[in-house]
Amino acid sequence: MASIDEDIKNNNFSSCYLLYGEEVYLKKQYRDKLVAAMTTEGDTMNFSSYQGKDTNPDELIDLAETLPFFAERRVILVEDSGFFKNACESMASYLPQVNVSTCFIFVESEVDKRSKTYKAIREAGRVVEFTTQNEELLNKWILKRIGKENKNITRSAMQLFLSKTGFDMSNIDRELEKLLCYTLKKDVIEAQDVEAVVTAQISNKIYEMVDAISAHNPKKAWDLYYDLLALIESPAWILNRIARQFRILAEVKELTGKGYAGGDIAKKVGVQAFAIKKYQAQNRNFTKERLLEALKDGADMEEAVKTGKLNEKIAVELFIVKYSKE
Repeated sequence: MASIDEDIKNNNFSSCYLLYGEEVYLKKQYRDKLVAAMTTEGDTMNFSSYQGKDTNPDELIDLAETLPFFAERRVILVEDSGFFKNACESMASYLPQVNVSTCFIFVESEVDKRSKTYKAIREAGRVVEFTTQNEELLNKWILKRIGKENKNITRSAMQLFLSKTGFDMSNIDRELEKLLCYTLKKDVIEAQDVEAVVTAQISNKIYEMVDAISAHNPKKAWDLYYDLLALIESPAWILNRIARQFRILAEVKELTGKGYAGGDIAKKVGVQAFAIKKYQAQNRNFTKERLLEALKDGADMEEAVKTGKLNEKIAVELFIVKYSKE
């Protein structure tokens, strides 16, 4: 990202850019930054946009060889072409010799780093991967956004906010806008404000369900289960997600028992650091043996559902009944 910012600052651009990765919000931001820096708004003569796997690489190459019309450069934006996931010999051959007055901006969801096209653009231009941002960077970004509105947020509210939104910046952006509007007349955003307007993602409802099960609160567990069913999530998917949460609980319990710090546990288990204390709190209601039993039951039930021996809805209900009781 810094390399793109530097290119824009110096008005010195590469012949081709590849922006890819799972962080869609940042990827789109930098796509728009590059387009704005290299084109004049409304210039349809020198800016072209293509999207989808049916994009013809030979048509792009022909266009790239056409000189710009009363402009410094021709810019070609190509999104989700699949050129960097599957073989595209013509584009792989052309990228090292792009017309000096042309710039390609490729924005892709998936790439194969072993492909010829990827290797060609890595050598000829700039490749930037946009990964999910960590908790520390997201905190800074959110605080900056809130600060522009002359507001602050309590630590508990921040943690609750991220626990509900997850770490996708597009979703954070939407939910933060709602939160700022809701707290228009307040200087400090509090946990109750977050609870009032921020929508929990489906993955968080699974977490809340496991939390209710661990707290031996069957009513809440059932309510969350029916919420998920109302969102047209299949019982089999719900069972799989519950089993995953119990696997995380078992790993956190094991590593906590060995004396690992929260940050180290988070890295080993593959979850965000702020969630470790919550998992440790849930674990107080389960022995190691009980967690292993739950993992075995979850695996057995998933197998029974796949082989048709057990109805998927009944499987989830049996699991909730067994592990939410005192």
